[in-house]
Amino acid sequence: MRRTEVAPGRPARTRTRRYRRRLRSRIILSFLLLGLGLTTLFAFLTQEARDRVENTLVEDLMNRNIDEYARRYYVDPSSNPAAPVEQIRARVVRRDRFEELRREQPDWYELGDGIHQISGVDDDGTPFVYKLAVRKTPDEWFFLAYDMSETMRGATQFQRAIFGSVVLVSLLSLLIGWWSAARVMSPVSALANRLRSSGDSSMPEALAPHFPDDEVGQLASALDDYAFRLTEVVQRDREFNADVSHELRTPLAVIKGAVELLLSRPELDDRTRTRLLRIQRAEQQCTDLISALLLLSRNERGHGATDVGKVVEQLFDAHRPQLAGKPLSLRLEGEGPLVVDAPESAVTVALGNLVGNAIKYTLEGEVVVRLGERDVEVADSGPGLSAEDAARLFERGYRGTHAEHSQGGGIGLSIVRRLCALYGWQVRVVPGPVRGVVATLSFRPG
Repeated sequence: MRRTEVAPGRPARTRTRRYRRRLRSRIILSFLLLGLGLTTLFAFLTQEARDRVENTLVEDLMNRNIDEYARRYYVDPSSNPAAPVEQIRARVVRRDRFEELRREQPDWYELGDGIHQISGVDDDGTPFVYKLAVRKTPDEWFFLAYDMSETMRGATQFQRAIFGSVVLVSLLSLLIGWWSAARVMSPVSALANRLRSSGDSSMPEALAPHFPDDEVGQLASALDDYAFRLTEVVQRDREFNADVSHELRTPLAVIKGAVELLLSRPELDDRTRTRLLRIQRAEQQCTDLISALLLLSRNERGHGATDVGKVVEQLFDAHRPQLAGKPLSLRLEGEGPLVVDAPESAVTVALGNLVGNAIKYTLEGEVVVRLGERDVEVADSGPGLSAEDAARLFERGYRGTHAEHSQGGGIGLSIVRRLCALYGWQVRVVPGPVRGVVATLSFRPG
């Protein structure tokens, strides 16, 4: 079931603080990601460069040493020359022992000329890594093995050092980001605090003199200009509303006095008396609307002890002459008085729009107003509520799908929404259980 509900919104201060925390977090995260990314990239490039340089040097060393080993062998083929460098083991295999090499070390037998890396695990489970230089001639095969165990252990230690550097620089970036975020957000927080405190007065204090001529100072200057222009607009609006209210109250008071004077005459016929009563009700509605709009323009809550049941009865009396012969009954239900701390004009305007709409759009049946403990329910047997109406019902200027031939500018429920926001009330409009619409005005604080 679709429904439309209006309640006071979340304070802007909470949203501002949460946004400021998110901005600070984004600054810290940016520093952390920058430090982590740059350090990781530097570590990767350093490791790659080290491996390339080390591999090139080792291969160049082994190529030179296997050539030297072959030269020594050819000088005295009967001897078994030693390896030119420590950590290098040399071996020469003559033609008559090629098959023996196939049986003993088939992996060496299959290797071609060049530098090869051999890794594996000994019989006792110790891992080994070595580079093997191979030179094969028709009569002799030369092998030079370079033990890479120490080199690999050094590489492991280097990787650990690189990883530790990445972690250390990332933590340092986090601390720098935390400090930088505090420094960057400090003037912004000071500006927000001054802006918040300046809102307590009708004339806001200038912000720009308290900040240097930097980005924050320019923002403060722009806010000062905006506050000045906004204050002028609000002041003109308040003066206009006050002037209109005062100027309208005078002719309305004249109309009220003249109508009361005419109604006191005993020789009035019924037709004239009915018209005068209608003028009197219109004058009262206009007075209540002016009072409510003046409260909204000043954004101040009026006080009073308004009997809601009495207001409903007055609204029924005002609308009964406008039923124009429609087979429609108006009924008030509920026991006990419902008294609201608000001016009667505000309650009359808020509740009058709900009752007036129910009567306007209901062609036959009944309109029932039920008084609860702290709320009022207006139920009608009209055409109901469409999905589009439910979504846009409280928009200013919106007229529902059933308002084609009815009078009105579509601002009545907009005024109800603003009164609810001012007093902390809640209004809800939902389709009826069978047909029609059920509107609920709750006087409980939202």
